[in-house]
Amino acid sequence: MKYKNITHAKFIERRNRFIAHVELAGNIEAVHVKNTGRLKELLLPGSNVVLAKSGNPTRKTQYDLIAVYKDGLGWVNIDSQAPNQVVKEWLDNAPALFKNITLLKPEYPFGKSRMDFYLECAARRIFIEVKGCTLERDGIGYFPDAPTARGAMHLYELAEAARTGYECYIAFVIAMPGVRRVLPNVAMDPEFGTALVTTMTAGVKVLHLPCYVWLDEISIADVVISTSYVS
Repeated sequence: MKYKNITHAKFIERRNRFIAHVELAGNIEAVHVKNTGRLKELLLPGSNVVLAKSGNPTRKTQYDLIAVYKDGLGWVNIDSQAPNQVVKEWLDNAPALFKNITLLKPEYPFGKSRMDFYLECAARRIFIEVKGCTLERDGIGYFPDAPTARGAMHLYELAEAARTGYECYIAFVIAMPGVRRVLPNVAMDPEFGTALVTTMTAGVKVLHLPCYVWLDEISIADVVISTSYVS
């Protein structure tokens, strides 16, 4: 996934979940934050950030904040729409895990949820639920960085789908370099951790998808599969 019309800026402050102030070409600019997570360890005053210019000249904020540089780690993509897009691109390129896809549908209903992707490969009926990970500690990714009741609900639905015969995966798109696995952030959201254990007990596999991340690009670089909570 590549962005167009990017520019560099310095982060100043985050006014609310959606709006931040940055220093751009000597001026203070209000920009749209494309991620409602806390991002407290990333959006620090003075941090280098990357903006993508909006294609809508009438929009109130003319830039989206898409990436931030974290010392000791590198560029972290914080665009919450990117994980689903990079997974779609990955699936479109027929990865070894999902060869010969005959049907691919996003936002597919199951129970009370809409799973991010439903696909069919010959007789295989597959659900994939995507989560973007931007929180890193000591080389390990953690999800979520803010409580997410919706995220836990999706996992319980995914477990039910597995029990009824679907092949199911939760895919953690790791939107930062050098991180190869994700653990549940139980200190922040213990319910998500419980839901993940329930999901994996039901037979759902976890895909850790380390990404190549640069100023204007993010793409899946590797696939690591887990069938247990700690692996």
